[in-house]
This record gives sequence, C-alpha cells and structure tokens, in this order.
Amino acid sequence: MFIQTEATPNPATLKFLPGKPVLPGGTRDYRDAEAATESPLAEKLFSVSGVSGVFLGQDFITVTRSGAEWQHMKPAILGLIMDHYLSGAPVLLGEKPASEAPGEEFFEEGDVEIVNTIKQLLDTRVRPAVAQDGGDITFQGFREGVVFLNMKGSCAGCPSSTATLKHGIENLLRHFVPEVSEVRAV
Repeated sequence: MFIQTEATPNPATLKFLPGKPVLPGGTRDYRDAEAATESPLAEKLFSVSGVSGVFLGQDFITVTRSGAEWQHMKPAILGLIMDHYLSGAPVLLGEKPASEAPGEEFFEEGDVEIVNTIKQLLDTRVRPAVAQDGGDITFQGFREGVVFLNMKGSCAGCPSSTATLKHGIENLLRHFVPEVSEVRAV
C-alpha cells in the first residue's frame, strides 16, 4: 500500500491519500480524541503526539497538528493509516451515514429557493475545490443576506480561509445570488 501526502494551504494540516475510499459520500471532522470514538481510524490517529484534529473525506484524511513537527509525526501517521487499512477494520463503527450529521440549518421559509441555489453553488463549485486542499465547507444558514458556512478539515483555522471566504466564495455567491451580501464562518 502506498499512501501519498500533500501539503495544504494551512501549514498546520497535511493531507493523506491512501488510494482507497475513506468515507464515500460523506465527511467527518474530529477536533479531539473524545469526539473520534465512532472512528477507529481517527481514534488511532489521535494517539500520535501532536495530533489536534482529524478530518475524514471521501478519499483522503487530513490531519492537523499542534506543537509538533511533521517530520516527527508523519512516519507514525503513515504507519497507523497503513495498519488500519491492512487490518480490514471499518473507518466508522456501525452504519456509515451518507454525510456528517449537520448542525441545525437556519433560514426563513421564504428563502428556500435562495438557499437551494446557494447549496447547489457550494456543492458544484466550492466543495470540490476545497476538497483538493484537504477540507470541506458546508452550508449552515442564511439570514438577512448573510450566508453562514462551516469550515472543516484543513479549512478550519487556515490562515487563507478568510481570503477564501471573502474573495472567493462571497464573490461567487454575490454574483449568482444578488440577495447575498456577506459570507461568514461559524
């Protein structure tokens, strides 16, 4: 098994590509070991000193570090990912849901058409590009012209995420959806 790694725009995260499906059709974002108990893979990754976050994408794993150097962490992470896949253990315990259980979305009933357009633009134009960098961005809500988005994986805490939100996503949404005045991360 050959696992590739890729740098991300966030220097605190590294993207691991095992060459096998990780979570087809879904994602999971774990910010601590306690939250990762549903995933044997994520739980193992948190055992590496310095791991502060694990994001499971469709075909990649993004690991976030805190206070440690990649040169010391990377061999252990690669070994754990390889051992996990060779063992045949599931990525998630129990049934695999189609996607991460989202937080409660919020928007006015009269804004359903606007929200559907926003979601379609996010799914077709934003999320595929962000996934290439080891992250994900999902819709959380829409209120008074403001779109609220969840930043996950390498996007969470990334120094360039503000630029991505303001100059990329906000401009895109304002172009196609005139009712959008601003985009904010939650």
